[in-house]
Amino acid sequence: MDLGWIEHLVRLMETADLSEVEIDDSAKGIRVHLKRGAEPEAAPATPVVQLQPAGARPAEADPAPAVGAGPAPAPADGGADGGDVPFLSPMVGTFYRAASPESEPFVSVGAHVEDETVVCIIEAMKVMNEIKAETRGQVVRVLVENGEAVEFGQPLFLLRPA
Repeated sequence: MDLGWIEHLVRLMETADLSEVEIDDSAKGIRVHLKRGAEPEAAPATPVVQLQPAGARPAEADPAPAVGAGPAPAPADGGADGGDVPFLSPMVGTFYRAASPESEPFVSVGAHVEDETVVCIIEAMKVMNEIKAETRGQVVRVLVENGEAVEFGQPLFLLRPA
């Protein structure tokens, strides 16, 4: 397999703004499937390269979770109190409820939040990232302790949508 040829296909996809290319050369036993995945805002597209033997079918993958903060869709059972939704971490890092140890928390249980309300800070690679609610509602429960490491997609708060 010629890596230069695959790089050429990737550049062609970017230039022509193609989301998917598939080449099947059964005579040579080569099958190439290139697909650009769903992109987060302000992130460059990265083509995905899958090389498979001719005749093989691509495996179906689960869709990737949405990137970014905000409440997740309500679970089928309606959440903890029938409509409460988890507010998910948009990144991996260290969770802080306040700007400094002496400061009051950004939000507490019972607080009402708006789209631009800062709900916490997540430190990642020595950078303090203010996380905004991006929704309207009321904080029902804080699920993470101050200074605790959090993962991408981990619930940080339970919110009751307004």
